[in-house]
Amino acid sequence: MTSASFKSTSRPGRRTVVAAAGAAGLAVALTACGGSDDDSSSSSDPADSSGSSSPTGDGSAGGNAGGGTALASTADIPEGGGKVFADQKVVVVQPTAGEFKAFSATCTHQGCAVKSVADGVINCPCHNSNFSITDGSVKSGPAKTPLPEMQITVSGDSITLA
Repeated sequence: MTSASFKSTSRPGRRTVVAAAGAAGLAVALTACGGSDDDSSSSSDPADSSGSSSPTGDGSAGGNAGGGTALASTADIPEGGGKVFADQKVVVVQPTAGEFKAFSATCTHQGCAVKSVADGVINCPCHNSNFSITDGSVKSGPAKTPLPEMQITVSGDSITLA
């Protein structure tokens, strides 16, 4: 009897150890994949800094005095397609000629980075979620939430992340 009582009071059971290890692994996975507002970027947190009602640039003089991060030339973004800027965690698209939009490049399913834009769709390779370049809405896949729109400014042929 003393052996059995010693075993149960001096160390945790196998179920406790397995449950604790699973919880720790889940916490690490959520920290690595779930955060879109980490401190990894140098100066911009576009998702939080923009309360503007017009997140897309249309080429008009918008007067964004905050400067921003230069992303690309309008010629770099194909009509009906787009380009992923991994360092800035943004994808810039051109749904129709002269219309430029930007969305978060972090998939809303499990936080993976989207990798490509083709045939009017933003693609996430992790679980094959696909998003519309028109409005960021879910076209297919396990994701249920659209990609958040991000603020860009188009001035002449320059696209800047606000």
